[in-house]
Amino acid sequence: MFNGIRAIMIFTADPDTAASWWGKVLDAEVHRDVNENNGDVYAWLDIAGIEFGFHPLDEKHNKRGGSPVPYWSVDDVDAARQRLLDAGCTHHRGPLDVGDGTGRRIAQLQDPFGNVIGLDGF
Repeated sequence: MFNGIRAIMIFTADPDTAASWWGKVLDAEVHRDVNENNGDVYAWLDIAGIEFGFHPLDEKHNKRGGSPVPYWSVDDVDAARQRLLDAGCTHHRGPLDVGDGTGRRIAQLQDPFGNVIGLDGF
């Protein structure tokens, strides 16, 4: 029935700018759809088979922060966190040990557009 996560959609005031920033950080091509009626841009990256999309913010229907925090699976939480901090993210929470005895850790950062992004790894 459920086959895994296909897409993560982030709501942001400037989807094109947010997608371009993430495209540089993740070294990924940015794809864009432009609404012919109003010019709104939906932009996305294809990362490991998951669509990482940026949709126009709508405080009435799709508020910033109104959706779950997407967590990137990473090999090294500290290295990935530092890369995002160096690129312009700010600390939000963690790193924290998830307490399962494996050494798995999580951290959250806020991107320059106000979106919280998680890291999950070791």
